[in-house]
Amino acid sequence: MNGKLRTVLLTSLAAVTGIALLAGAGGQAAAQELNIYSSRHYQTDEALYSTFTEQTGIRINRIEDKEDPLIARLKAEGMNSPADVLITVDVGRLWRADQEGLFQPINSKVLEERIPDNLRHPDGHWFGFSTRARVIFYNKDMVDPAEISTYEDLADSKWNDMICIRSSSNIYNLSLLASLVAHHGEEKAQEWAEGVVANFARDPQGGDTDQIRAVGTGECGLAVANTYYFVRLLQSDDPADKEVVENVGVIFPNQDGRGTHVNISGAGVLKNAPHKEAAVKFLEYLASDEAQRYFAHGNNEYPVVEGVTESDALSTLGDFKADKINVSLYGENQPLAQKIFDRAGWK
Repeated sequence: MNGKLRTVLLTSLAAVTGIALLAGAGGQAAAQELNIYSSRHYQTDEALYSTFTEQTGIRINRIEDKEDPLIARLKAEGMNSPADVLITVDVGRLWRADQEGLFQPINSKVLEERIPDNLRHPDGHWFGFSTRARVIFYNKDMVDPAEISTYEDLADSKWNDMICIRSSSNIYNLSLLASLVAHHGEEKAQEWAEGVVANFARDPQGGDTDQIRAVGTGECGLAVANTYYFVRLLQSDDPADKEVVENVGVIFPNQDGRGTHVNISGAGVLKNAPHKEAAVKFLEYLASDEAQRYFAHGNNEYPVVEGVTESDALSTLGDFKADKINVSLYGENQPLAQKIFDRAGWK
């Protein structure tokens, strides 16, 4: 979007000062609307919003952009912000927003009962509503999967010139390294980062899909990426994507230990939310079975509520044990993770 805000409005939104919205906050009309800032850009999410409105009568006004511009906007708007809810992907970004004091704590029995403890802020500042696993992909002709089973194995010198992965500034990688800091400490995490850098097949470039494609074409033997990117290729009708899928295998790391690293897509109620009651209703709706199915089947994310089934395409990857560490630690360890990446020369 070249840095420009993409605005999706179902009704008019006083975006800069919020005066019009705040002026009516005590009235009946104001109680029937909800203002959402979202960095989720999935078309399938439209069903989430429309169904919520159908069930509650609460209209949704939505502004979409990347995470950092949204956080900067909220800071600039301050107490006059019309925004009620911030939705974003990766707990590292939720942590950044929370560090700016943008969220307020929410007490909800519904959310406490349905969202696992490790997938929400300890004090209710934000909640995870779907997860994605960050796994290892391998070229079937270049790598014997029996020789690699953990994230730690990626630092083994046997994989010299074999690994493709995104940049150190990528939030998914920052969270992965932050989890290693939590499990092993700074020194071991530093050794791991240095070992992976020594095994790069190329300088970090592109997104997760680019890493998977590089494995499929044989440019790399191994890559790390989120599961739903692979499922998109799996569902593609493009012959080139079909060839990539045929050449690539999936490893869920650390199944004999702590489990595979997972991250969340989550949301929180903003500190100056003019429609707090509607905002809490919306978060509770996201934890409903119906909304969880939208997450699972619309974007091939894993539902967080027990008993809700994942998509058929995602299920073809198989069951796995997930790391149960509280994901809030990814945010707390994020600054240190970035320092470790920098010291390791991870571009």
